[in-house]
Amino acid sequence: MEDKMTPVAHVELAPDTSLSAYGEARATIQGSPLSSDELRKTDAYWRACKYLALGMIYLEDNPLLKLPLKPEHIKNRLLGHWGSSPGLAFIYIHLNRLIKKCDLDMIFMAGPGHGAPGVLAPCYLDGTYSEIYTEKSEDVDGMREFFKQFSFPGGIGSHCTPETPGSIHEGGELGYVLSHACGAAFDNPELIVAAVVGDGESETGPLATSWHINKFLNPVRDGAVLPILHLNGYKINNPTLLARISHQELEDLMRGYGWTPYFVEGSDPETMHQAMAATIEHCIQEIRARQQECRTTGVSIRPRWPMIVLRSPKGWGAPAEVNGHRLEGFWRAHQVPLTGVKKDPEQLQMLESWMRDQKPEELFDDYGKLRPELKELAPSGIRRMSANPHANGGVLKRTLRLPNFRDYTFKVDLPGTAETENVPPLGDFLRDVMKLNMNNFRVFGPDETTSNKLQAIYETSKKFWIADYFPEDRDGSELSTDGRVIEMLSEHTMEGMLEGYLLTGRNGFFSSYEAFIHVIDSMFNQHAKWLSICNHLSWRRDIASLNLLITSTVWRQDHNGFTHQDPGFLDVVLNKSAAVTRIYLPPDVNCLLSVADHCLRSENYINVIVSDKQLHLQYLNMDAAIEHCTKGLGIWEWASNDRGSEPDVVFACAGDIPTQEALAATVLLREEFADLKIRFINVVDLFKLQPSTEHPHGLTDCDFDSLFTADKPVIFNFHGYPWLIHRLTYARSNKRIHVRGYKEKGNINTPMELAMNNEVDRFSLAIDAIDRIPKLQKIGAQAKEKFRNHQIACRAHAYKHGIDSPEITGWKFPHPAA
Repeated sequence: MEDKMTPVAHVELAPDTSLSAYGEARATIQGSPLSSDELRKTDAYWRACKYLALGMIYLEDNPLLKLPLKPEHIKNRLLGHWGSSPGLAFIYIHLNRLIKKCDLDMIFMAGPGHGAPGVLAPCYLDGTYSEIYTEKSEDVDGMREFFKQFSFPGGIGSHCTPETPGSIHEGGELGYVLSHACGAAFDNPELIVAAVVGDGESETGPLATSWHINKFLNPVRDGAVLPILHLNGYKINNPTLLARISHQELEDLMRGYGWTPYFVEGSDPETMHQAMAATIEHCIQEIRARQQECRTTGVSIRPRWPMIVLRSPKGWGAPAEVNGHRLEGFWRAHQVPLTGVKKDPEQLQMLESWMRDQKPEELFDDYGKLRPELKELAPSGIRRMSANPHANGGVLKRTLRLPNFRDYTFKVDLPGTAETENVPPLGDFLRDVMKLNMNNFRVFGPDETTSNKLQAIYETSKKFWIADYFPEDRDGSELSTDGRVIEMLSEHTMEGMLEGYLLTGRNGFFSSYEAFIHVIDSMFNQHAKWLSICNHLSWRRDIASLNLLITSTVWRQDHNGFTHQDPGFLDVVLNKSAAVTRIYLPPDVNCLLSVADHCLRSENYINVIVSDKQLHLQYLNMDAAIEHCTKGLGIWEWASNDRGSEPDVVFACAGDIPTQEALAATVLLREEFADLKIRFINVVDLFKLQPSTEHPHGLTDCDFDSLFTADKPVIFNFHGYPWLIHRLTYARSNKRIHVRGYKEKGNINTPMELAMNNEVDRFSLAIDAIDRIPKLQKIGAQAKEKFRNHQIACRAHAYKHGIDSPEITGWKFPHPAA
């Protein structure tokens, strides 16, 4: 007998009216701090911001509406986003009031994507925009240019891009606003960072973890972050989660994260202005009281810092509906609310009425300048958030004081004969960098500082920890309320903190496991784009480079298995602008120290350093390492035998294990074929392989051919995916470059077995050379058989004993003189 299912009836739930963004203000903090005159002026200033925001989205001409609005005044292509712009401007002008009243040092970060009109408008009104971009002057002609450039070819984008004065966060970066804000507040005791969180942004993983920044802000030495969760209810055409849970659930969520939430909800301008003014003033007083308490006692405790939830309508102030569809307070207000104004006379009239409702004649004089009584509402000089030097960090940047990296040298008598761990000496170096820069240098990592062998840093400064302690934490946990090492198991949050720290003029260092650095792919992309644009803005000052140490690398993740084996971050880096990206693969300790010193001194780059933390052969003494790293690549004479003659084959390598295996392969070949001429090249600076026309570090074609030859076989052993080398060298004249690298073949293996699986081992490389050297193709069969037998023996030993054989683990480069 068939089971019969009773159909489930569709039930319409009654709307929760308590979540409405409409009506008079409902606020946690009561009060009406604005006098009637202040209220009038504040609302007028807000109307001026909204008028400018609409002008940016729609107008190409007739900026003050001196003439009836006509289709020819409208841009041919309407781009931009109105949805969050009125709310952002609302927040901005209320922050301005407190800055001016309390002489606050404050910067503003707009998390909502495409909210630039709501930030650009107050930047223009306070004069900063015209000071930087003089053609966008505070008059009719300047306003016309200001409007026309927005989302226009040759102009500016709809985010708070680097072109936006006062911005260090582009918005729409999918969840980084709080971590950026926290990084900006580190070591800036007087700074308050107002960080607006978009409610679409609040659904992202990076934002969810970054609510925990309140566990990393030290009230004694750091500034404060004031999060403002801007709930306007919708993303591009979908409700947002935090706008559709009950007031109590949202309050409990924020309290559970450790914040004290204050709500401001509604749409009525008069009461909303009063509620927002009272709420922000209360929050600033609370921040200062918590800081003063801790600074007086010198004891760092974790306050439950204030945050604001602002619930206002999506597209606040837009027409209620268009063409029979809901507009204000709905997702249709997210982008351009009236899309047909160019061709539809009715929509054109709606736009004109909407803009005239802002009463531009009351806001601007006949010349287009903001009226003096409104101009005085904004702070002046560097107290303007658009002109705050923290938002142009290079202005405040101090050069790092660095110890002499040569003092951490590993002594190398004969190349390839001694072993040590590569990363610990770097830890010693960073320890002393920290010691010399205790107010402007920090180290970040997702719970991996010790795992990545950088634990010497703790001799100078511990991990910051302001949450609760257990007695056993004293036994090796390295925790301190004044620590300068920042750890949290969220690559997103750590990367965001470091970026915020760098963008406000300081210096830092980040280490992570290679396979999991991919977590920050998109953050790396956005920072690279930011730097690329800054390079074309003369007023943006250079900041310290973003330095990423990629360790726990693929060739020593044999014990963790397949999930921990992924060198593909380098492919992501290669996609970005050559003006800002650098990749270094130092083969040993001394090269790593030389590279690290160079990277810490550099500006406006993203430096990616790949170096494993395990025991490795050491090749170059310090003088040779400096010389090698300065060139970026070079022939290792001690490993070559082609001086004065043309090589039969070129062995090239980049990375620590690929270098070792390539060296071992050359030894195997020279033992079998005494007359074989081999040139050995090691690459530290990966972009040296790219043509000089494509990357500033690249070799000319002449220099490349001189090193790698124009037609001899090149066996290139690479740390990452092999096709990356082909991408870098495809335009070179030598078409006989054969690359070995990681090919997604891994498991729980011994190191040699993992190398053999991906054919980067010495035996596979030697066989590759025989197959590609014409004179060996007919006489090399016995040697190839011998090498394959070695592979079989290595695999059998691994399966029997669980480790590689001593002849593999104990291999050293043979020096005849020795």
